[in-house]
Amino acid sequence: MKESICLVSLGCPKNLVDSEVILGLLSKHGYLLTTDPSKAEILIVNTCSFIQDATKEAIETILHLTQYKKEGRCRLLIVSGCLPQRYGKILERELPEVDLFIGTGTFQHLPQILRERREKKTFLSRSTFLYDEKTPRILSTPPFIAYLKIAEGCSKACTFCTVPKIRGPYRSRKFQSVIEEAKRLADQGVQELILIAQDTTAYGEDLQNGTNLEKLLKGIVKVEGLRWIRILYSYPRTNYFTDGLLELIAQEEKICPYLDLPIQHIDDGILKRMGRRSRGQEIRSLLEKIKTFLSEVSLRSSLIVGFPGEGESQFKALLDFVREIEFDHLGAFKYSAEEGTPASRLPDPIPESVKEERLRILMEIQKKISLKKYRQMVGRKMEVLVEGPNHQGGVLRGRLQIQAPEIDGCVFLKGKARPGDWVEARITQALPYDLVGEIERILP
Repeated sequence: MKESICLVSLGCPKNLVDSEVILGLLSKHGYLLTTDPSKAEILIVNTCSFIQDATKEAIETILHLTQYKKEGRCRLLIVSGCLPQRYGKILERELPEVDLFIGTGTFQHLPQILRERREKKTFLSRSTFLYDEKTPRILSTPPFIAYLKIAEGCSKACTFCTVPKIRGPYRSRKFQSVIEEAKRLADQGVQELILIAQDTTAYGEDLQNGTNLEKLLKGIVKVEGLRWIRILYSYPRTNYFTDGLLELIAQEEKICPYLDLPIQHIDDGILKRMGRRSRGQEIRSLLEKIKTFLSEVSLRSSLIVGFPGEGESQFKALLDFVREIEFDHLGAFKYSAEEGTPASRLPDPIPESVKEERLRILMEIQKKISLKKYRQMVGRKMEVLVEGPNHQGGVLRGRLQIQAPEIDGCVFLKGKARPGDWVEARITQALPYDLVGEIERILP
């Protein structure tokens, strides 16, 4: 009888898909899966190491799980993903409690590695793997939601980013492979499909056969059973957002009127230092174009404060930009000098205390914008996807089309419904990042 395995997945949805593939491969080879680490003979931590905070979380999680080697049934602790890919064999010395280190280019071989049981501890190779529709995968999301990774890696050269080194160059999946997986997921009961990649708008660029995101979406909207199709991680370049793509998003009810554009900054000097391919005027023009085609669009972005050389005037320009655009959702991060990146060698670093203060000021502004926008929804009847009970009280939790799971707010619902139900709810109250509503009816 094969051993039982528990996997802990850290980081972003792109990493979560890798974790689901690992689970699928191991299950196919006869391993038993459990969510209880105390009952597992093999523990796997699929790590993120994009920034220092993610690396710290990964190490803390690994050290926490070592207790199960002493007290539980665990006899093998495996660390996979970005952390070993980034730091290599140095981890053998730093984390002797770990039995195997598996990189982002090798995790697909994990069943074989476990079967052969070599004395070697670290398994790394260049990241070239790209899963397809035939690759086993076990969803760890609610059964009505799934992420669909349409590409892997990144070929852009942002000076602060470790992804190209960890994940390799940008590699689009074949068009038909994505469509077939979308069909399979819909057949399993998935109703909300979330397209992800390091840059979804660059999809097909490397295939050089005319395939692009617009063509892919035209194929996916034909898949029966899907109700919402959401696009995350879109690089803010005007040439990516063609009239055809925006018209398609505007016309197709299945495609959520929601765009996630990680802009990072608005000052030209900082954008140049970041190695970004867009400048401030292009970003503003793109946002204006998007709003022309999609008057009801919900915009999400992410920004970095405290990048080397960000003076008071550059930071003020960023604040003015946030007030001007009024993003529906915004994530902001303190710049983290990542070892091995060009940005880590830039002059004029910003003190940590200044970064903290800038982040606080920025998010205070966004909090007021978010509350203002949510207040405008009070009294409206809206379609809500019920996700389940709220962990902090006796009400339900759901989301609107304009709210992505995990990263955006939610709707706290009064009334009766089951997870996976679609309901019409009347919004009764606005909170800074969430809404409160009452269920009026279950939708067909």
